[in-house]
Amino acid sequence: MAPECHPGDVLEALTGTGLAASAGLNAYIPLVTMGLLARYTDLIDLPNGWGWLANGWTLLILALLLAIEVVADKVPVVDHVNDVVQTVVRPTAGGLAFGAGSASETVTVSDPGSFFGSHQWVPIAAGVVIALGVHGVKAASRPVVNTTTAGFGAPVASTAEDIGSVLMAVLAIVLPILVLVGLLLIVIGGFWVVRRRRQKRAKRTQLSGSGAPHSFG
Repeated sequence: MAPECHPGDVLEALTGTGLAASAGLNAYIPLVTMGLLARYTDLIDLPNGWGWLANGWTLLILALLLAIEVVADKVPVVDHVNDVVQTVVRPTAGGLAFGAGSASETVTVSDPGSFFGSHQWVPIAAGVVIALGVHGVKAASRPVVNTTTAGFGAPVASTAEDIGSVLMAVLAIVLPILVLVGLLLIVIGGFWVVRRRRQKRAKRTQLSGSGAPHSFG
């Protein structure tokens, strides 16, 4: 007999998904968000083993790393190098965020752990996959933005991504059902990136084809 799925299980999964997606945009924002909310509010109660996220020294280190990424991600060329480095960091942060968030008691999930409790590695693995997917969309879109705007769009795109990461992290804890909207926007962004890359490739092919020497007579 299949286990019964409760509404709390769905919210728990959405909380973890939203936090992992947030990490895919910015590795440190969801971790800082959870730590601050757990330390200074009653919106989230971290489970045993994850209390280190609310530690003052941990928050200070995460804040410093966040500041470095925020600056680096807004400089053309540097942002590409940062994305290469973050290919490992963001999925790792996504796994941590999903694992901590889905097992936490929040304002919307009062019985955490019932959905993923039997397999502790599952939420972490799910977080890694989700964050890696979002990171892939972000990393693929940045060269398109930089090329089409001569680099001037990098800080604008990066700021929008940071704001999106913050909103996704907060909504994942306070109103996880809206995480679905954020995921839809990320999917739309992914389609936009694929379309733009195909258009650029087709344009390069057309230009190379029309670049053949012509005879005059």
